[in-house]
Amino acid sequence: MNSSATAVSLREKFGQFTEHWSPKKIAVLNDYEIKIVKIKGEFVWHSHTDTDEMFLVTKGQIRIQLRNGDVPMGPGELFVVPRGVEHCPIAEEEAEVMLIEPVGVVNTGNVGGPRTAVLEDFS
Repeated sequence: MNSSATAVSLREKFGQFTEHWSPKKIAVLNDYEIKIVKIKGEFVWHSHTDTDEMFLVTKGQIRIQLRNGDVPMGPGELFVVPRGVEHCPIAEEEAEVMLIEPVGVVNTGNVGGPRTAVLEDFS
């Protein structure tokens, strides 16, 4: 192992920004990006036709709204939204979430619009 290698501190990375719904890339794993995002309020209903999307809550409480029911989540819990399934994340209070998605996935999926974020590289 390279002696200059260091672990990624999620606390440190989350401490580097305050905006909501603006994912930050913190690492790459093969063809996947590891992203973190702070969320508060309701996002937009959308789907990803070509990929699943993994949410891992690290702080706070969120719900992944699905057309057939909600998935409540807290710290240490993860949920995979299957490809093509319409969903809408929501958090009453600020929450911190890690996402694992293929390189190039757009946060608003198939709908675009003003919530579409330009991915910042925090790696």
